Amino acid sequence: MSTQTEEPGRIFREAWIAGVTKYYPGDPKPGYITPWDQTPDWERQAAAAVYQQILDFITVSDGNTAKLTREQKGRFVALCWIAQIHKHIADPKPSYVADWDDLPAWQQETDADIFERVQLEI
Repeated sequence: MSTQTEEPGRIFREAWIAGVTKYYPGDPKPGYITPWDQTPDWERQAAAAVYQQILDFITVSDGNTAKLTREQKGRFVALCWIAQIHKHIADPKPSYVADWDDLPAWQQETDADIFERVQLEI
């Protein structure tokens, strides 16, 4: 895996794990907190792609994404992730491609945190 995929994907994954650890009620599923080195290749590629989409969105808006609400930031991450799920999984479970309003609160908060973590990279 290239450094171009490795580092952005790792940052995304670390932000995901931090959010799950912070917001998930009870003990999260092991797959939710799997370290980067044990994350499946498709998921690494998806993480790097969504990281790049967030970065591009911030860049093309001249940083004005800072004015978005946490919900708007989280929605963007969730939608980009859904596209990656469809790219990598032929027939995903409905919960993998659930719309924002159907996501649990812990996942919404985690997605917003991911966006804000990428903002720190600029």
